[in-house]
Amino acid sequence: MNAKKLLDKLPERYASLSCLLSDIAGENQLSDGNSFEIITSGLRKRELLLEDIRNARSFIHMEYYRFGNDKAGREVKALLEQKAAEGVEVRFLNNNLSCWGSIPSTYFKDMIKKGMEVIPFTHIKHGLQKWLFRINHQQHRKVVIIDGQVAYTGGMNLNDNYFYRWRDTHLRLTGPVVSALNSSFIESWRESGGRMSYPLPHFFPQPVEQDAPFMNKAVQLVMDSPQNDDSCMLLAYEWILKSAREYVYMQTPYFAPPPRLLKAITDAARRGVDVRLMLPESMDTPFMASTNRAYYAELMEAGVRLLERTGEFIHSKTLVSDDSIAIIGASNLDWRSFYLNYECNVLIYDEETALACKDIFLADRDKVRKLELKEWLSGRRWYQTAMSSFYRVFYRML
Repeated sequence: MNAKKLLDKLPERYASLSCLLSDIAGENQLSDGNSFEIITSGLRKRELLLEDIRNARSFIHMEYYRFGNDKAGREVKALLEQKAAEGVEVRFLNNNLSCWGSIPSTYFKDMIKKGMEVIPFTHIKHGLQKWLFRINHQQHRKVVIIDGQVAYTGGMNLNDNYFYRWRDTHLRLTGPVVSALNSSFIESWRESGGRMSYPLPHFFPQPVEQDAPFMNKAVQLVMDSPQNDDSCMLLAYEWILKSAREYVYMQTPYFAPPPRLLKAITDAARRGVDVRLMLPESMDTPFMASTNRAYYAELMEAGVRLLERTGEFIHSKTLVSDDSIAIIGASNLDWRSFYLNYECNVLIYDEETALACKDIFLADRDKVRKLELKEWLSGRRWYQTAMSSFYRVFYRML
């Protein structure tokens, strides 16, 4: 389908957004005919991913922000080494800084000895200028591409927290979007010093249709990079909030928004849009709880419905609006994700998918505590308010 016909299939208010995202970065491709499963359980991701790795015949490309030296990480590592021994090309782009201190260097050296190609994202051998740049501009993507036919992306990293403990949202994708993800991976691989063993067409086979819960959907890959003129995901969130008519439901573990996003959220709530923001009650990083809560009073005063999810930590980064558009990805609602990190997100322009994402959000309400402004203000201690104010001043560093 040509680009104009595909754009005509989108809701009118999102067609211009799609074009804008494509103009900012060529890898932000819109494609039709994609199929996917929305994964909300780490055990389900484990089941699907391990099976797809076992079935790999040609190549496996992976990049993860965190990769564990634990049960989950070692299970995936052993299977990747087995596939490499069978002759499958395995390329792993390792965000070594995020693993620093938790995984010994021998862990990845062992993977190389077993036939895998492992490249660090940040290394002095890339040159002093790139090394200094990448220390603060991290690869935060979670991507797997298998044989150019199947891809995974979303919020889940590879360790025990994501497989067994936390609540998160991820995607298993087939169709043309897989090629866009693979193209992005290869660019990152080459930028990090990696080489490809065959001419590029080898890594872009004709997509094969596969059964999935959601079939034949229009999907747009949105890849944020610090080299972009503006943050693609920040623009997408602003656009959706400004054009919303009925509701916008968002989930994020880390909330330290740039002023323009905070304004878009509060403006939408003030004009009567049902804006709900779900965050974790208990955090994996203590100081982020104070940072998240620095914005609570302002949000509630504007009419935003704040929901703190109890129970297991929720790491999900999603948006759904007006039964017409959904976002599932890796970007948090903070300065680092929008302006500093390399991020990967998926926009899905589809009513069926939006309704499913809405149901997922509403199902999470079974474990939420709804916050009210009066009770919130009366229950705050002076030192809690002081800590939140301190972190809000330095939100760009978080």
